[in-house]
Amino acid sequence: MLKISTATREDCGTIVEMIRGLAEYEKLSHLMTATEADLERDGFGPTPRFHCLLAKWDDQPAGFALYFYNYSTFKGRAGIYLEDLFVWPRLRGKGIGKALLLEVARIAVEEGCGRYEWQVLDWNQPSIDFYESLGAQRMKEWLPMRVEGEALEKMAEMARKK
Repeated sequence: MLKISTATREDCGTIVEMIRGLAEYEKLSHLMTATEADLERDGFGPTPRFHCLLAKWDDQPAGFALYFYNYSTFKGRAGIYLEDLFVWPRLRGKGIGKALLLEVARIAVEEGCGRYEWQVLDWNQPSIDFYESLGAQRMKEWLPMRVEGEALEKMAEMARKK
């Protein structure tokens, strides 16, 4: 019933639809601007910036895991950062999310990665409990930082003025 495969360029429309579903679930639809063209350019061009697994249940799109490689200077090895993990609500409870999460872990080990990381919203206790049941640890001492939009442009301008 469950099949996980590497997403292809032809899957970009399905992936964007699921990203919209994730944004709705996280109450962040107002921030979602990604398009099929964005995914095609960045995931399936000459220099892919991300990788994506697509889960199908009974040959129907069920979920996805989108990840990219980072690098740990402390470990001296690449790692994997899971940007998004999503399963359509009607298909939750069938082990699809777990299968996607474990498949990315398998890839990380096969690629010799030293870490596998992701973030979870602090209000999403069921997911936090699930991740911890698999051995994931909360990184309480590390706070995520972000710069985007106008603030990012200002930082870039400061660098150009040097």
